Amino acid sequence: MQTVRTIEAPAAPKGSRFAVVVSKFNDSVTERLENGAIRALTAGGVESAAITVVRVPGAFEIPIAARHAALTGRFGAVVCLGCVIKGETPHFEYIAAAVAHGITDAAAATGVPMAFGVLTTNSIEEALARAVEGSGNKGYEAAVAAVEMAEVIAQLTRHATPKA
Repeated sequence: MQTVRTIEAPAAPKGSRFAVVVSKFNDSVTERLENGAIRALTAGGVESAAITVVRVPGAFEIPIAARHAALTGRFGAVVCLGCVIKGETPHFEYIAAAVAHGITDAAAATGVPMAFGVLTTNSIEEALARAVEGSGNKGYEAAVAAVEMAEVIAQLTRHATPKA
């Protein structure tokens, strides 16, 4: 039987830097997501000096800031954090979809992994329940994914076969 090569990420790549793009809107939630993300990054072996927090006005602005952060070439991954709470108008659907598509497009265009930690909830109570202390914090979860993806991309890049 042939040996199958597996690429997975046990830890953050040495020397990796991470951007954390955080919406200021619904800050009672996003500050908790940010704290969770920073805890996860440092627990994953990332030094505090290798973490840059970028604060933007709202969730809608996250994709453009994340894209610009990625284009600097300084970051192994970008953690995107925000909170969109459903109201009485369709505004929620438009913003949530635009943010999700924008982050996806930015990651695809730059090749830099972007972790989605943007809550889309029906109420502030639901949002706060997802921004708890510990590993159940969605900011924490997004940062864990960012660390893993930064290492996966680093390994894929190291093992790439040059084009002929």
